[in-house]
Amino acid sequence: MTDQILSSPAGQAAGNRTASTWEGAPGPGETLRILHLEDSELDHELVVLNLDGDLPWTVDVTRVEDEAGFQNALETSQPHLILSDFALPSYDGLSAYRAAHARLPLIPFIMVTGAMGEEVAVDTLRQGVTDYILKQRLERLAPAVRRALNEVEARVSRERAEQAVRELNTDLKARLEEVERLRNIAERQSQRLEVQAKQLEEALNMQKTFLAETSHELRTPLTALHGYLRRAEREVGGSQTLLDAQRVAENMTRLVNDLLQLSRGELVQSIEMHFMNLGNVLRQVGRDFGVRAPEESPEIVGDPGRLTQVFMNLVTNAVRVSGSPDLVHMEVAHRPGEVEVRVVDRGPGVPDPIKPRIFDKFYRGKEAGSAGLGLTIAQQVVVAHGGSIDVVDTPGGGATFRVRLPTPEEEDE
Repeated sequence: MTDQILSSPAGQAAGNRTASTWEGAPGPGETLRILHLEDSELDHELVVLNLDGDLPWTVDVTRVEDEAGFQNALETSQPHLILSDFALPSYDGLSAYRAAHARLPLIPFIMVTGAMGEEVAVDTLRQGVTDYILKQRLERLAPAVRRALNEVEARVSRERAEQAVRELNTDLKARLEEVERLRNIAERQSQRLEVQAKQLEEALNMQKTFLAETSHELRTPLTALHGYLRRAEREVGGSQTLLDAQRVAENMTRLVNDLLQLSRGELVQSIEMHFMNLGNVLRQVGRDFGVRAPEESPEIVGDPGRLTQVFMNLVTNAVRVSGSPDLVHMEVAHRPGEVEVRVVDRGPGVPDPIKPRIFDKFYRGKEAGSAGLGLTIAQQVVVAHGGSIDVVDTPGGGATFRVRLPTPEEEDE
């Protein structure tokens, strides 16, 4: 038999307890509710006397003497702590502990008894009782109460922290799984993009190869055509028909060379700028394609051959999509510091979504019948002249390509 306060292994059983069943110890100055299972009024008064003034709370001790009173108090008073005698006439402390533990798993339970063997005391603590105090050593009761409440608070805090860690780990695991899922998706998309990029590169290389080979093949008959035209000029003398044929052959040769340069990713080159009559270029293109041209003859600084190529491309496209030269005509308008040439057609027009892309290299619209380079070449030549080109809707239906070129006055400024 000993009067020492033994430590409880209740913490080992606390793993199955939940912090939600513990409302917490009262704050300083608040009331500590204690349920005391004791059949002796005198022993009860001694307990209250040893608690009063030795705890940082106002103590409210409710005494019950039997099982019925104990069960009723558990339901109605919601105590912070339970004190119990080990042996009562009709009840016992261990049964009271089991009843309290079943209803309030975390509530501290201290045995306050007059006699208890060492083996019984150890067994009691092993079953989960928080502590035990001998009635002849009640001066140890207040410290035991404080320690019991502190242990429960610490256990509850630890369980809450562990729960928070578990929730955090669960959340991190879910996030890592989501990151891994997104990484896998990104990797698959990257692989698909690599395949598509490789296919696109192969297609572009095939297109460039085709243009290069076609351009080389076209240069041979064009060279022969130039020779035949020069021989015809020497044999029969110069005529407008031969001059027009030579001019068309030269334009075709320049177009083939431009196609070859574009297939290599190069810009239109060999632009020779000098004073020229733009009206003559427009009327010449009009005669070649049977399209009405303006009578105005604005003077600009430019390359007649290259600008002829621009308007040939624009007029050719316009006649092709319209179906007849009668549905195409050219206009000239003078603007401050520039001259504007309009190639107007009454064809199907250019849809708004296509307008921003129509000058892109190799872009072919729905009605396209070429490799998609004519408008690209036209744009590069116009830009090289310091001008601009765009397309708008023709009032009443169709498309109007506007070419703006600077006048000499603008350059002088």
